[in-house]
Amino acid sequence: MLEKFLPRIEFDSYEDFKQNYKVNVPDKFNFAFDVVDGWAELDENKPALLYCDDFGTRKMYTFEDLRLLSNKAANFFIDNGIKKGDRVMLMLKQRAEAWICILALCKIGAVCIPATFQLTTKDIVYRCNAANIKMIVSVDDDQIIKSMCEAKNECSTLDKLAIVGENIPEGFIDFRNTYCNYSDELLRIYNETTDPMLLYFSSGTTGMPKMILHNYAYPIGHILTAKYWQHTEEGKLHLTMSDSGWAKFAWGKIYGQWICGAVIVAYDNIKFDAKNTLELIQEIKLSTFCAPPTIFRFLIKEDISKYDFSSIKHCCIAGEPLNPEVFYKFKELTGLTLTEGFGQTETPVLLANYDGVEIKPGSTGKPSPDFDIDIVDENGNSCEDGIVGSIVIKNLSKHYPAGLFQGYQEDEAANARAFNNDSYNTGDTAWRDADGYYWFVGRNDDVIKCSGYRIGPFEVESALMTHPSVLECAVTAAPDPVRGQVVKATIVLAKGFTASDELKKEIQNHVKKVTAPYKYPRIVEFVDELPKTISGKIKRSTIRKNENNG
Repeated sequence: MLEKFLPRIEFDSYEDFKQNYKVNVPDKFNFAFDVVDGWAELDENKPALLYCDDFGTRKMYTFEDLRLLSNKAANFFIDNGIKKGDRVMLMLKQRAEAWICILALCKIGAVCIPATFQLTTKDIVYRCNAANIKMIVSVDDDQIIKSMCEAKNECSTLDKLAIVGENIPEGFIDFRNTYCNYSDELLRIYNETTDPMLLYFSSGTTGMPKMILHNYAYPIGHILTAKYWQHTEEGKLHLTMSDSGWAKFAWGKIYGQWICGAVIVAYDNIKFDAKNTLELIQEIKLSTFCAPPTIFRFLIKEDISKYDFSSIKHCCIAGEPLNPEVFYKFKELTGLTLTEGFGQTETPVLLANYDGVEIKPGSTGKPSPDFDIDIVDENGNSCEDGIVGSIVIKNLSKHYPAGLFQGYQEDEAANARAFNNDSYNTGDTAWRDADGYYWFVGRNDDVIKCSGYRIGPFEVESALMTHPSVLECAVTAAPDPVRGQVVKATIVLAKGFTASDELKKEIQNHVKKVTAPYKYPRIVEFVDELPKTISGKIKRSTIRKNENNG
């Protein structure tokens, strides 16, 4: 399958990879028809998706199963008035129907809008009206159903609501018991590769969420993510920890992985539990694994040495920077090297620890091929090594990489900020060392400006993580009348430690010794847990908001 897109697949070194990797985007490419149905045509018994939950359910779907089921779902959508260009929002957690519906919408040319099941009534109304959503398909969660019922009369374009599960309210379509009755035959509906395929809403940390639009070339961009960073292999099990509503799902649970022929693990857990996750990994003999740093921290604390990790050949980490302390401890306990990667909802992987790149713990690695990446200052000029600036993708008029988004829909101001000087500015900051490694600092919004200093939260968090009392932490800016902002550390303590003023001072003094003294947290707050997304990413914006409202 990879041969369809890559004239050359294997490379001798990172330099060879960076210089000679090229990707072909076929005319009228459609991931569902050309990849999923393509695998089914080659081998109708080829495994594609292993569905698992915490109650012992294990069900394998072949590519042929998905071909037939997505055809049925496509005919269901067509019969319910969904046509090319229409928008359909999915809130399906990790039910198998998430994959089936994404493929079905891809086949008929409708725009899929994945969303988290945590949306409130206000969130649903905003998304429906901003994106002209015509239909929602959701799991049968009581709170989601309540929010949809409250929202539907305020959504001007919303026509149909469908539920996956047993609890079907009046006026909602029973998706499972309805779509299965449709024909599994579907004539190919042709699209242009430049047509809209997928739309994500940003997290909305600054203002209302933006609409991030991807076209049909987007899946091909994730060959870099799946093949060369995650190391997924044909016929082998791959698990990325992510709900279907997040872009990490597109990164790790469908596109690049199926182009590589890997078997995706759908882990439909109610809530993350380290013990359950370790038991599943051991049982199914996972081959490759990707998760945010928070999850690795909890796996380490769960006495990971009791579990058999021998089936795992490669582990990688994304969503947040990797603290060196986690890197070293995980390697000590498992023998596995965590490889970090960086990218956004707007992109595939942009920076990573690829093969041939000697890992420097704490560094995000080196630039992906196919992307001309640089660090620039506020005037768009390239920064010298060691100077913090914005990560940008340059020379877009010469080469627009597969996987880079098409822009923020209906938001000229956001596009003007992001696209200028023939570049896309990611809004994330980093510095580059003399060996060409990139070191992530944080979102522009996350950088703390204290008495003239610019302090990246990640470097303070890494210092905090070396103290034995710290299980996990988040560093944010807190307003200060004298310094403008000061560093605040919100800390979850490890077992055996108790919050106290003495421990607070001990942690502050520890940070002063581990990193530059001016970076130490002047405010330390101990909490039972940190606010996180369902995929385990820490929500620093929530901590900042609570601090500002306090």
